[in-house]
Amino acid sequence: MYIEELELRNYRNYEKLSIEFQDKVNVILGENAQGKTNVMESLYVLAMAKSHRTTNDKDLIRWDAEYAKINGRIKKGSGSFPLELIISKKGKKAKFNHIEQRKLSQYIGNMNVVMFAPEDLNLVKGSPQVRRRFIDMEIGQVSPVYLHDIGQYQKILQQRNHYLKQLQIKKQTDETMLDVLTEQFIQIAVKIIIKRFDFIKMLQEWASPIHTGISRGLESLKINYKPSLDVSEELDSSTMIKIYEEKFSSIRNREIERGVTLVGPHRDDMTFNVNDRDVQTFGSQGQQRTTALSLKLAEIELIHSEIGEYPILLLDDVLSELDDYRQSHLLNTIQGRVQTFVTTTSIEGIDHQTLKEASTFLVTEGCISSGK
Repeated sequence: MYIEELELRNYRNYEKLSIEFQDKVNVILGENAQGKTNVMESLYVLAMAKSHRTTNDKDLIRWDAEYAKINGRIKKGSGSFPLELIISKKGKKAKFNHIEQRKLSQYIGNMNVVMFAPEDLNLVKGSPQVRRRFIDMEIGQVSPVYLHDIGQYQKILQQRNHYLKQLQIKKQTDETMLDVLTEQFIQIAVKIIIKRFDFIKMLQEWASPIHTGISRGLESLKINYKPSLDVSEELDSSTMIKIYEEKFSSIRNREIERGVTLVGPHRDDMTFNVNDRDVQTFGSQGQQRTTALSLKLAEIELIHSEIGEYPILLLDDVLSELDDYRQSHLLNTIQGRVQTFVTTTSIEGIDHQTLKEASTFLVTEGCISSGK
């Protein structure tokens, strides 16, 4: 899979942009604050219908414009397909192959991307929220059903929290509605947890040998899913439901006192052990970076194994964060297989054949020109 063309209209600092890409490495060069990352972000938004940098869609619309528009043409399988995403103050409209997609969950997955930016190094040492977002975005790319379930879960969680708050401040006294919401919550929560267990298992299968390779055989990586409830992947859904029901029954008064849902997928986490030691707490910075890199390279292979196509790789200002050895390992892995976009202020000091053969684009104040 690769993107052949990208067009932007009123996107961030780009009033208008039209650009063609090769099915290889594309290097986007420029000083800081010129618009390199905005191009990278637009590719991510075109694929995922949301930004990795902001939760406010209005940030994506050029100053004083009514809307932002991203068009792309992707080549996959035997065909070439147009994608279109319009972001306005009213919301988002998405089209695939000229057909408007009623739900964004139907649109996401038509173009698959793996983003690796400096903030992704926080995957290992950052907050559980960062890791949950990683899990949800990656499963969502290969499973529209999961995206739909996550959307439903968020709605029910919001309703349940609201009702708990009402009970807390005595605006409501009838707990029957809480029982109904709890039952709905449990059903969807268990579906999500089972899917996450499956995903972590697949991720482990790909990441473990990659990590061993990067560490020259000195380290072994183990990834674990860590639910906020005492459930394991060996349990079937009916057993998980029963455990949830018992838990919610035992913490009912505490939840009403706090006015918030205390357990569920929104409080789960994942952990990383390198040579049986928790790398989040005890790992060196090098081990943490190797783990993050292993996860990203595993993502590429996992998506390929699920859909039969390699995703597009977006390396946003991350090469400078990696030492020479990790840079080489990353570039060797993608060479000739994965369309890759690299943003950087300079490629000096990166001596690798992949970059020597790359297409280069120069960015200056929201304008792009081809370097070669």
